[in-house]
Amino acid sequence: MTNETTDLEIHDLCKLFPPMPEDQFNSLIDSIRDHGQLTPIVLHEGKILDGRHRYKACINLGIEPRFEEYEGEDALGYVIALNLSRRHLDDSQRGMISARIANLKLGDNQFMGGGRNLPPTAVSNAEAAKRMNVSDFTVKKAKKVLKQGTRELVEAVEAGEIAVSVAAKIAELDHKQQAQVMADPKPEQAIKKIARQEKEQQLAGKTIGQSLSANTSLYGVIYADPPWKYETFSENGMDRSADNHYPTMSMFDMMSLDVPAADDCVMFMWATVPMLPEALDLLDTWGFEYKSHIVWIKDRIGTGYWTRNKHEMLLIGTKGKVPAPSMGTQPPSVIELPLGRHSEKPAFFADMISTLYPTTPKLEMFARIGRMGWDVIGNEAPDAETE
Repeated sequence: MTNETTDLEIHDLCKLFPPMPEDQFNSLIDSIRDHGQLTPIVLHEGKILDGRHRYKACINLGIEPRFEEYEGEDALGYVIALNLSRRHLDDSQRGMISARIANLKLGDNQFMGGGRNLPPTAVSNAEAAKRMNVSDFTVKKAKKVLKQGTRELVEAVEAGEIAVSVAAKIAELDHKQQAQVMADPKPEQAIKKIARQEKEQQLAGKTIGQSLSANTSLYGVIYADPPWKYETFSENGMDRSADNHYPTMSMFDMMSLDVPAADDCVMFMWATVPMLPEALDLLDTWGFEYKSHIVWIKDRIGTGYWTRNKHEMLLIGTKGKVPAPSMGTQPPSVIELPLGRHSEKPAFFADMISTLYPTTPKLEMFARIGRMGWDVIGNEAPDAETE
């Protein structure tokens, strides 16, 4: 075996198509070992135009490869036709090959057909798309993946593991974020998570900036448990009255409060069953539009006139532009947790809000305890942030 044989380079056109999977290559080695090299390796300009895997298999087996010279006038069309007949490629894989074709500088008749010694010219997206039977849109997406994507992302598309349309979105991220998305079993949802994280950070920055401009503390997240005043219709029920456990406020007084909400803010407000209309009115008065709610199911039944209540509602309202949770991270609409002290809410809900808005300045109104990462306002709230 000559040095020329062992040192052959792979032709650029041959490199358009991704390498053969390892299991298929091992099968090729077994076939050549048992039956010999049935198909010659095609050379063009001293390089392998077709048969790189046959060449590698022969070298591994110590067999002298058999060659023939390409004598046609359209080397690109020849390589494409051969590979498409051998492989079952989806649109995304063919799109990646089209993008590589469009990135080539082609000139003479051995590449594109026609006269000899033409000056090098780039293949247009339209020509590349036509040769691989894909849309121009697919080629543009694939070119973005090749230009901005990590090697792992490119290989995933070429292996048919991810659609080029999704990969193009991933390629817009930095390489660290691309790796994060690729490690997620659901990359499309992972993209949305990252985009939502960036929006939340933008909300945080905007809120802090507005606070500095106004020379006061404003918040992008507010968590409130209003001290509702209930009417008690009998002296026997006074021991269960909210007034007997903590200071309450009239509806008028709560509506008169100056809530330190930033222009873009989300509010999570607790509402009991009998006070639901008042809670919606209060939310609206404070400048928030009702969006949704979460139901807290308690482990013990309580009091009530029409029904004995076993749940409370955490209303969600927004003003301005606030990023909702990304797809797949939304909390469930019903959460079952045990009851604590009178009117005390499980820490789970504040922790949930902190997870959704980790960097945005947060305020808890009518608080009873300090909470790490939060400012708190309330008669029973300590000055320091303690958990």
